[in-house]
Amino acid sequence: MNQKQTKGMIRPFQPIQGMKRALDTGLIFLMLYFSLWTNGQALGTEYLMIFIICTILYGIMAEHHDIYHGWRGDPMFDVAIRILISWTLSFTLVISGLFLFNFGFEFNKEVFEIWLPLTPLSIIGLHTLRRAIASHMHKIGVNVRHYAILGGNELGQRLMHAISEMPWLGYRFVGYFDDRVESKERCPEIDDQELIIGSFKDLLEQAQAGKIDHIYVTLPLRAEERINKLINELADSTVSVNIVPDFFTFNLMHSRLSSVKGIPVVSVFDTPLNSALDGFYKRIEDIALCSVILPLIALPMLIIGAAVKLTSPGPAIFKQKRYGVNGEEIEVWKFRSMTVCENNGEIKQATVNDRRVTPLGAVLRRTSLDELPQFINVLQGRMSVVGPRPHAVAHNEFYRKQIQGYMLRHKMKPGITGLAQINGCRGETDTLEKMEMRIHYDLEYIRHWSIFLDIKIVFLTLFKGFVGQQAY
Repeated sequence: MNQKQTKGMIRPFQPIQGMKRALDTGLIFLMLYFSLWTNGQALGTEYLMIFIICTILYGIMAEHHDIYHGWRGDPMFDVAIRILISWTLSFTLVISGLFLFNFGFEFNKEVFEIWLPLTPLSIIGLHTLRRAIASHMHKIGVNVRHYAILGGNELGQRLMHAISEMPWLGYRFVGYFDDRVESKERCPEIDDQELIIGSFKDLLEQAQAGKIDHIYVTLPLRAEERINKLINELADSTVSVNIVPDFFTFNLMHSRLSSVKGIPVVSVFDTPLNSALDGFYKRIEDIALCSVILPLIALPMLIIGAAVKLTSPGPAIFKQKRYGVNGEEIEVWKFRSMTVCENNGEIKQATVNDRRVTPLGAVLRRTSLDELPQFINVLQGRMSVVGPRPHAVAHNEFYRKQIQGYMLRHKMKPGITGLAQINGCRGETDTLEKMEMRIHYDLEYIRHWSIFLDIKIVFLTLFKGFVGQQAY
């Protein structure tokens, strides 16, 4: 603990983020200038205006995708994808405007053909190089900060692991400090007991001696009085103190930290689509998938609809009331697979050898072909291609009283396929445990939603999501 420390450049992140944005802006300009030079074009006022608008839009997109927030700790591949999406959207909006509106500006198409791919590649390369250089500098002891965790508990261990996965930040772990260090318990939540190096008194001494730069307090929220006392004592040092509230005691879903006139507010349950941009992405994804899938399934749907109509009395399409986003009732379409059209307060789930299921209906249900009309529901905006499967209203009212957090699955539009379906949760839920497992996957999907996760689910559905032994 007496190692020599190299004090340096780490400061609050706002100036560093500003420098990153400035460098990226410079790269965007240089790539435009290079594209013009390659094609023998001059940098005129028109191209300069396009650069300014693209840069502003890219800055907005980049902020939305957290490109400049190093604390996220995302792999460089994920950051690269977000850079690519941000630039492509910004460029597309500007070029679309040039085509839609006549500004009297004749531009060189070859310039944009070079500028479009070159800009994100150069920005990704710069971010990769910056991260590699920072990691190397910190490894050799340049520009590092030492931090300790007050609280030898599970939250403290999670925090340590999270920071250790971001070497480019330059934070070195000193150890855990906990007053239980002298007791027989010795912080059983910590896997490596050797990292528990002292009590709060030892921490205070090291902080006052300038051996620690940052302290993270991970004591439970119920210890408010003790936390207040410890912080008051730490005020007799120059160490930076950070409180890490243990919100993991709650079943968090897309929790976010915000403020109302300086008053910190933490959302416990939220939707991943709480921004207009994310909602726009999700809708564009649905429309794009439907534009590809519907032409392919149009003829099969006509054949199935005719077969349903000819093999048993009743409508070809069965419309059932189900819960949509925010718990609002919607109509979900399916090819009729039963001799009855139940849509009341008591709906019995289909079971093995269910007499209500028609011979054709049994095939449709087992292969999920009965759900093809729901792509029309997606175009109507009632459903999404990927999301928690919609349940009948009667089933919702029953299970919401049996399973904690059941209604949170309605924070997103219901989907034709989902994380639960590719993990085998299909068909009859004849036990509470089966429904709990389905809800578990639904909530995991909402917690970790991204466009990439949706694409992965769609791809896996082709192999895992259509046929199931439990679909009667």
